[in-house]
Amino acid sequence: MLERIMSFLKTKEFLQLEFLPNFVFTIKWLIIAGVVAFLAGSASAFFLVSLDWVTNYREGNLWIIALLPLGGLIIGLTYHYLGESVVKGNNQLLEEFYNPQKTIPLRMAPLVLFGTLATHLFGGSAGREGTAVQMGGAIADQFTKWLKLSKEDRKILITIGVASGFASVFGTPLAGAVFALEWLVIGRIRYEAILPAFISAYVADYACAEFWNVHHTHYAIDIIPAINIPNLLWIIPAGIAFGLAGRLFAKATHTWLHIFKHYISYPPLRPVLGGILVALLVWAMGTTKYIGLGVPTIVDAFSEGLPWYDSLVKIFMTSLTLGAGFKGGEVTPLFYTGATLGNALSGIIPLPMALLAGAGFVGVFAGATNTPLACTLMGIELFGAEAGIFIGLACVLAYIFSGHAGIYNSQIIGSPKSRKRVDKKGSKLGEL
Repeated sequence: MLERIMSFLKTKEFLQLEFLPNFVFTIKWLIIAGVVAFLAGSASAFFLVSLDWVTNYREGNLWIIALLPLGGLIIGLTYHYLGESVVKGNNQLLEEFYNPQKTIPLRMAPLVLFGTLATHLFGGSAGREGTAVQMGGAIADQFTKWLKLSKEDRKILITIGVASGFASVFGTPLAGAVFALEWLVIGRIRYEAILPAFISAYVADYACAEFWNVHHTHYAIDIIPAINIPNLLWIIPAGIAFGLAGRLFAKATHTWLHIFKHYISYPPLRPVLGGILVALLVWAMGTTKYIGLGVPTIVDAFSEGLPWYDSLVKIFMTSLTLGAGFKGGEVTPLFYTGATLGNALSGIIPLPMALLAGAGFVGVFAGATNTPLACTLMGIELFGAEAGIFIGLACVLAYIFSGHAGIYNSQIIGSPKSRKRVDKKGSKLGEL
């Protein structure tokens, strides 16, 4: 029997089966994705620990916010003289995926790490997703030259880097894998890298949370209402509001970016002026709740009433910070915007506060990044499957009503959201 099996394995018929190339593909990317993901997950762990330290230091030494303009100058000079080739950030990952030109410089990882930590230390309003994704993408792309991979394999590597960074920084491997496949083309999911994306997302999350024992904030929706027509109808206006908020966030960030570029020709001076404005606003408001990640406010949004304007102020502060040239992600501020908006809507929509905060948490994110499936999975991973139908409906509505806007200008439109935009298929968001 064994001889017959061995004989069959050597036959032409066996070699022509799809099994063999699929098996080779699986083994190949199991190894590569595992190594890349462990490195990216470890980088995220270091980043999260460092970010927690600088946040605690800032909150314990509020005088340092007065040095935000100086921090902006340091970040601006660093990127102007050392990081001009990586200044596009997440958009650069998208552009290299669509049109591979040259390996992403490894310096992207330490530069964005330094820039983000400095932004948070001195009091800017920013997130962390962009940093983790850029570190993951830069680390992954180095294997292109080391292993002499093809352009198609390089696309898979970039996808692995994005999945690893996203999954490890938020502790959501399912959402991380799908995000890496969904963010590339609006309205499309690329399946070529689906296996490596899932492998890398889980390994990176394991490396960060289990191997390095770096854990994430816990959120909970304590009351799930009955799944019936009235309750599902009430989520519709909430989802529309989340989509409009995501659109406002994206438009505000791009507007500030345009203003600073138009009026200040020397890039290192842009974050200096932005730092002055943000520091003065913090002083005038007398609170630091609108800078940094804002995680304490996000947690509060699930259980206690907050001012109705919290989401608008966070959009303004974050768009100003990032538009001026400070570094960091947009996603956690989007979580903040959505959770506080859902909290405010609970005063007029008869659904539980925690449910609306959770739906807004991922809904605004879905609208601003055009990734409704990834955000639905994130909501299920964070809040439980019981709220899945409400979360999914909110994310899809937010995606639709955010229109053709988003925080990633280099995203390509695969399926236009409106018949009036059919002629824009294949265009980049930034070209509209």
